[in-house]
Amino acid sequence: MTPPPPGGVCALVLAGGGARRLGGGDKPLLALGGRPLLAHVLARLGAAANMPIALSANGDPARFARFGLPVLDDGAFAGQGPLAGVLAGLDWAAGRGADTLLTVPGDTPFIPCDLAARLAPAPSCAASGGRVHHLVALWPVAARAALRCRLAADGPRSVAAFAAVLGLRAVAFAAADQPCDPFLNVNTPEDLASARRMLDRAGENAHR
Repeated sequence: MTPPPPGGVCALVLAGGGARRLGGGDKPLLALGGRPLLAHVLARLGAAANMPIALSANGDPARFARFGLPVLDDGAFAGQGPLAGVLAGLDWAAGRGADTLLTVPGDTPFIPCDLAARLAPAPSCAASGGRVHHLVALWPVAARAALRCRLAADGPRSVAAFAAVLGLRAVAFAAADQPCDPFLNVNTPEDLASARRMLDRAGENAHR
């Protein structure tokens, strides 16, 4: 994958979530419509041409080898929550000459294909259905120094708290604009069943 142009956008999929309520294992590798959840996320991100993508996950990276993408661990900040993954992504994006990082969870299979463009400019995050999704966000790479200091110091590791410090603005995605909740997180068996119904409906609409 070629580097982004100067000032470009990179994307990071937070793929390390466990599926404790879904039988264990890596949640992004659960099947939806015959493909892993992660494959759906990557397909939607891939609609943005020339946007380099990496995965954030600790442990053996070989379990993601089929996707052919860099796998970033949390390094010195392992165990400190998703902000550690965001920092690893910001450092990676900086090394590629990008000035912006798009982050999405690995269990959100219906994200809009034009998500980065709709969130621009950074810093921003998505909002829908009365909820703010602080990890569906566009981060300025320049924020990595502030995030590194936050993780190195004592204090909360809340994504929402750091988002407030950084001044992330919420970008509303109206439900009426989407055939389904674009930011559905698959956390429970009920969520997975809902996602399967949404995928079935999307397939039916495509063939009308």
